Amino acid sequence: MIRSIVSAVFCLSFIIVSCQQKESVKNLPPVEKEKPNSDYKPAFAGQTRVMGYKTQTEYKVDVISHNLGKPWGMAQLPDGNFLITEKSGYINLVSKDGKSVTRITGLPKVDSRGQGGLLDIVTDPDFDKNQTIYWSFSEPFENGNLTSVGKGILSGNKITNPKVIFRATPAYDGKLHYGSRLAFDKEGNLFVSTGERSDLKTRPLAQDLKAYLGKIIKITKDGKPASGNPFSGTEKAQPEIYSYGHRNPQGIAIHPETGELWETEMGPRGGDEINLIKAGKNYGWATITYGIEYSGEKINNGLTKKEGLEQPVYYWDPVISPSGITFYTGTIAEWKNNLFIACLSGEKINRIILEKNKVVGEERLLEDQNERFRDVFDGNDGNLYAITDSGKLYRISKK
Repeated sequence: MIRSIVSAVFCLSFIIVSCQQKESVKNLPPVEKEKPNSDYKPAFAGQTRVMGYKTQTEYKVDVISHNLGKPWGMAQLPDGNFLITEKSGYINLVSKDGKSVTRITGLPKVDSRGQGGLLDIVTDPDFDKNQTIYWSFSEPFENGNLTSVGKGILSGNKITNPKVIFRATPAYDGKLHYGSRLAFDKEGNLFVSTGERSDLKTRPLAQDLKAYLGKIIKITKDGKPASGNPFSGTEKAQPEIYSYGHRNPQGIAIHPETGELWETEMGPRGGDEINLIKAGKNYGWATITYGIEYSGEKINNGLTKKEGLEQPVYYWDPVISPSGITFYTGTIAEWKNNLFIACLSGEKINRIILEKNKVVGEERLLEDQNERFRDVFDGNDGNLYAITDSGKLYRISKK
């Protein structure tokens, strides 16, 4: 009897220890050690430089495909194969093991100068029935270019019936800040992020509700304003606009449990942000920011907060250059519902731990790879995937 009790206690202790080992180590020093670019103070505790976390689950990192050119966005088909855009204007169909790569053509012409080109990609929520995909791209238009959204049918190695369903006017002759991420919500509406095109001339358009620059757009599959949009029925704003005051939002993702829209955007020197996007809200650029000009000058006299303007949930100074983002739903339990961010100049994948819509922890992964991570993707096989500017496809999986 005593032996049975001892055995049971030992087993229970083993289970408890095993469970504890699967929890991330926290209460570590903040992961950012570099000096900030400014002396700005956060608006609330935990808005920047929160405590560090350390993953305890063993995982492995594999490069499963090389030489993908200059990839920008990725999606996954129901059969596990990947669609990965190439900046110059075509899509790579990559097998789920990364060994086979087929070029898909038939898309509209892109302006691939600078930060432009064929950018993000998503599949229709009803792809099994209609084989429809959507992509964003910098489209040559009038005397310049703009962020546009197209759709078409994936048929073999071609896109058939391609058409543009949305254009973020006005056009501008530039090559920066297209934004350009796509994400479907649970109702089948499409969110689109647009940049303010970087230059001082276009920067004020992020606050202009008649322009589509520096916005989060919400449209139907046909490019019409989504039902219930915050500015529908008013002549003061474009009806497709969902939120405004954004700089260069290259990351948007839907939380898998709450259905809320989260966004990352690049600041100037400092001021990269994570935002929880709410309908009709103004996120402040360029009236408020935690960044400074590349020259070192303050922006709007150093104003970081103002009544009626949203504060970022989190910000970085110095920058990490956040690009694509995803919420994790895979096989590593301690990562469940964490936000993963592909970082360009930061050359890493950032893991963000959220509780009650606040950032409570941060971990930096794959820093040893020395890669500019462009997009990160929650795979339908329980693994995490990422693409880099050097043309690699990474798979991060539980050992």
